[in-house]
Amino acid sequence: MDRQSGTSRPPGDDGMRDTMPQSGTGTVTGAVPETLTYGGNAAKIAEIDRRDGAMTNAETPAPRTVVPIEPTLLIAEVFDQARVTQLRHSVTSCAHASGLSGQRLDDFVLAVNELITNAVRHGGGQGRLRLWCQDGELVCEVADHGHGISSQRLSDRNRPAPDTAGGWGLWLARELSDTMAVETGEAGTVVRITAAVD
Repeated sequence: MDRQSGTSRPPGDDGMRDTMPQSGTGTVTGAVPETLTYGGNAAKIAEIDRRDGAMTNAETPAPRTVVPIEPTLLIAEVFDQARVTQLRHSVTSCAHASGLSGQRLDDFVLAVNELITNAVRHGGGQGRLRLWCQDGELVCEVADHGHGISSQRLSDRNRPAPDTAGGWGLWLARELSDTMAVETGEAGTVVRITAAVD
């Protein structure tokens, strides 16, 4: 139902034609009708009158507002132990499609795998992974709801001893990525790694 005229319209009719002069009615003497298409939708056309190079019954277009494009997420997924392998394959595919290859690809995927495995083992059994490209870098963020990482553990950048059963995850992630940032506390941990893409 048209709010202004009180008449009903067929589906898809937004009323644009109702505001334009109809062919043969209300036209200016000597004007030549011209057909325009709105928004690429050929079903929505309207006739306007053109005289002496100027359009009649046309308004000045409003200035456009340019909104910055935010990075598009390649992966945004909650995972648990059962999803680790499938998620690793998804990261591999997306990282390769984004420009990583060879040893760089293998290193990045191994770093991500260490982070998601840590989240499952030490972060409450599940986590959240987000992967995106930004400013020439592939960025991966893994978050969990564990009890956090001690400052001593975070500050220790030494390679774990070969006979150490655990403690390799963060060290490997740091070594195999270009950058690594960690935010941790009692509510959980967020680790973000990056790799430059070609």
